[in-house]
Amino acid sequence: MSELGPAEEFVAELKRWRDVRGLSQSALSQLVGYTPSYISKVEGQQQRPSREFAASADEALHAGGAIRRAYQALHAKPRPEGRRMPTPDPPASLTVEHEDTSLHYDGRVYRATQRRRLFNGGSEPITSYLIRISVDRYPGDPERSNAHYRENPLTWEEINLSASVAGEPLKWRVQHDRDAFKELWLLFENEDGRYPLYPGESAWLEYSYTVGSDKWGSWFQRAVRLPTQRLSVQLDFPAELEPAVWGTETTMTATGNPFRNPISSSTEGGRRVFSWSTDEPPLHARYRLEWKFRAKTPQEPNLTSTADTASGRMQAIGIVQEGDPILATPARLFALPDEAEDARRVVAELNSAADRAAGVHPFGKGMGIAAPQIGINRAAAIIRTPEGESITLFNPRIIEEAGGFDEQYEGCLSFFDVRGMVPRPMSIHVEHTDIDGQQHITIFERGHARLVAHEVDHLHGTLYRSKMRPGVEPIPVSEYRGTGQTWQYGKTPQ
Repeated sequence: MSELGPAEEFVAELKRWRDVRGLSQSALSQLVGYTPSYISKVEGQQQRPSREFAASADEALHAGGAIRRAYQALHAKPRPEGRRMPTPDPPASLTVEHEDTSLHYDGRVYRATQRRRLFNGGSEPITSYLIRISVDRYPGDPERSNAHYRENPLTWEEINLSASVAGEPLKWRVQHDRDAFKELWLLFENEDGRYPLYPGESAWLEYSYTVGSDKWGSWFQRAVRLPTQRLSVQLDFPAELEPAVWGTETTMTATGNPFRNPISSSTEGGRRVFSWSTDEPPLHARYRLEWKFRAKTPQEPNLTSTADTASGRMQAIGIVQEGDPILATPARLFALPDEAEDARRVVAELNSAADRAAGVHPFGKGMGIAAPQIGINRAAAIIRTPEGESITLFNPRIIEEAGGFDEQYEGCLSFFDVRGMVPRPMSIHVEHTDIDGQQHITIFERGHARLVAHEVDHLHGTLYRSKMRPGVEPIPVSEYRGTGQTWQYGKTPQ
């Protein structure tokens, strides 16, 4: 922990982000509408920063909320002296003082630029650094991705890699060269000399590469492989594509949770820029940002629905719609615990999709999402009950039905413009596997049984239309009167 006070911390934060973005006080003043003298006085602690200045500087520097948080800490109540955290010992090896990553998309090509300020806390000079470049056009469906990259491998020519340390261009040596994965050592040398990072020194390492949208996929992940003090990410998209961005965090002790800090956004010169940052991310944590382009693009036409319909709103937040072959295909089972990491990632994406769905529609009866509904052909589903309970199922199958049947209206996120009257058993016994590979049998009843059975059907390639009685058709959602209400059950099943 730093020994600086809140005022010094705010100034350090502001200067750090000016350094990251390469802006002088004068250049920053033009972006935020404050005079260079004001910024100079703030950094010299002769002027107390205003809330408006902190917000403007955070947005102009794409600090992802870091400057605003420093301002809030400046006005927070001081902690009791007895709670002061001890200062840790100096690092014993390579650490990352700041990782700042940006992803720019022009409608056809993504260019990723990664800047890391490395500190050598060891006793030997560092002369190389391992980096990885990986792509996945169809996350969660490795068979489809593998087939895609076998036919369209990622090439060194299209990557167009460039790298430097402390401003000096670098050579590199390839470690692994796969169709969708490249791993190489950046060598701290070039034709003009060698540039080791000596003990006690810090330097900015920067590298960038390009990948076409036909090979990228709508996600960007940062993995914390070295002790890191600060992590920041910036996504830069054409505003005309109407991008929506969300993020999930996975650590060694938790599956997928939403980012703890909000993602900031701003529009500048026809570009929509999303910024996010966090301090002291835990080792081995993974931060995954995902996005959806809500407008039509030449590469991904959106001709089947519009956002002014219930189904269109679901499609706009990433829910696969009826007619896509993945909804009629049995989902591929997980081999657990060997595929535990993949399973956790899929659940994180399901929870993220559920949060987005809950933001555009009230679910009084609870809700569920199966992996095929977000384009992932794996046997995983989540259910959120009306009581607030969260149920996660891997490889589920119904092995017994009991208690008779009742018939109630159901809705499906994949064709949300209608509601259908569906007979379901009052009680089901479901065999499923946990993340550790242990098999379980769980009994679900009434409304919970209906929610679970609906999602199990999805994982077997079945939609509720096929479960309706002959001659019965779904009704338009405009005629349905049960939105926001809980399930209703009589005393005697029909």
